[in-house]
Amino acid sequence: MEHNEIRSTLVDQNSPSPPLPNSKKPKGGWRSIKYILGNETFEKLASMSLIANITVYLRTKYNMDGILLVNVVSIWSGSSNITAIPGALISDTYLGRFRTLLYGSIASFLGMGIMTLTASIPELRPTACQGPNCPQAEDWQLAILFTGLAFLAIGSGGIRPCNIAFGADQFDTRTPKGKAQLESFFNWWYFSFTLALVVALTAVVYIQTNISWILGFGIPTGCFFLSIAIFLIGYHTYIIKKPQGSVFSDMAKVITAAFRKRGAKVESEYENFFYDPPLSESESETETKKLPHTDRFRCLDKAALIVDSSELDEQGKAKDGWRLCSLLQVEQLKMLVGMIPVWISGIFIFVSMDQQNTIGILQAIQTDKMVGDFNFPPGWMGLLSMLSLSTWIFLYERVYLPLSQKMTGKLRRLNMRQRITMGILMGTLSLLVSGFVERKRRLSALQHGTFESPLSIFVLVPQYCLSGMTEAFGAVALMEFLTTQLPESMRTVSGAIFFLSLSVASYFNSALVNVIHGITRKYAKAPWLGGTDLNKDTLEYFFFLVAGIEILNLLYFNFFAYRFVSNDIIGSKDSENVENMQKEESV
Repeated sequence: MEHNEIRSTLVDQNSPSPPLPNSKKPKGGWRSIKYILGNETFEKLASMSLIANITVYLRTKYNMDGILLVNVVSIWSGSSNITAIPGALISDTYLGRFRTLLYGSIASFLGMGIMTLTASIPELRPTACQGPNCPQAEDWQLAILFTGLAFLAIGSGGIRPCNIAFGADQFDTRTPKGKAQLESFFNWWYFSFTLALVVALTAVVYIQTNISWILGFGIPTGCFFLSIAIFLIGYHTYIIKKPQGSVFSDMAKVITAAFRKRGAKVESEYENFFYDPPLSESESETETKKLPHTDRFRCLDKAALIVDSSELDEQGKAKDGWRLCSLLQVEQLKMLVGMIPVWISGIFIFVSMDQQNTIGILQAIQTDKMVGDFNFPPGWMGLLSMLSLSTWIFLYERVYLPLSQKMTGKLRRLNMRQRITMGILMGTLSLLVSGFVERKRRLSALQHGTFESPLSIFVLVPQYCLSGMTEAFGAVALMEFLTTQLPESMRTVSGAIFFLSLSVASYFNSALVNVIHGITRKYAKAPWLGGTDLNKDTLEYFFFLVAGIEILNLLYFNFFAYRFVSNDIIGSKDSENVENMQKEESV
């Protein structure tokens, strides 16, 4: 076999390949991971520094009032998350993970470059506020700003669904060594993410707020450039898998086929007339496994029902995948549908967290930020949530679990229902505390006749810490639920669904803000929110309203949605295996 034929054969395989006769080192493994982690670290440092301080930038440099600001941040955040779904679809179906990651990084670099231009050229922004009436941005100025944010959202859609998956591609998970290496990769990925987050929320945010927005945006732009350069330098080390098709397209096929056969009847005697072919070669290579047929959502079974022999070709395969689907495709969609009730509850957990990322920052802007001679950046408040989350995880893993095992002889972890319930409760408390603190902050500012309240910015610490606990309990449990609910071959789908919940939460928050502003502006003595000065609003009522929504979410979850957690067979088995392994390790 010629050298080119050997190379072609190796590229077509979906597992790490042995080295070519002329190559010194095999592709994949830790040799390529260092470039992937380098790309990820600089990309996250750049993106998180903008996310943490975008509210402050739009408020101080674009003079945006509360409504417009919340809309821009929420819609941009939602779009950055929802683009992960088309990004995953394009990656799995057409481009592959390497090219999708590369194009996403380039789009993000262009978007951050445009943001740097808006900070560098004063003509691209409205003039600074000189009094109570701040000049608003022109339409063409907003168009340039939104173009930069759009490129960043598109870039996120290419990066978020592919970065972890592309790193996992570098290991042969069919071997114990490959599985162990993959677990180490996840740890190092999270370490690099945390490191980038800390640097972004401290050094870069401080530069943006207290030194220069030009330099503060120029640094992330340079980081995006470095991430692309590092990623390309490692090209010769990567295992690049070809697109294998997307589960999302299979979902569309099942829904279409079931609708086209909506008149057919599915009865128990039809069991032998379901289309259930053996796994294809590509499905076997991606560790896809057969799923048992279930009786739930039986209307979807019509997609796999063979109503006419003409639907099959001579080899017994479906002629039209949009009319006849396999039982595997149907059961995969059933699993996703079964996750919806818990997923909805998760959306409202993120709604409570969103308040601190937008309105909470506006509160911080109108407090006393001076700590001695040091001006405390409002964007640093997000650090409190992260520290609260990290502290709880450490205490839970290193104190609570060993102590409970020592006292009871068993490893008693909080189950998923308990953690999601605690997440909703923490979110509710965060909102209630925010409301009471805001009332005190506003009355203090009105009493002294100042824009900034004399209250210290640290009066907001409790609500941010509670928001971090909301994430520690609710968001982490939701991610675990979405992951363990699905088989290993669909784990990338769980990530896309998680980002979709973030997106829906952002859009809901934006819609809620607009509706409440419209109603209270007409019928209340003072609008609840919406102006450039929170002292003229009664923001505490908005916090109390969202807290009421969280209470309804708590009732919804504990009286209905939790049942879909207890029926999670895959998750239960995984939990048992993890607990047994930990018991063995402790012995």
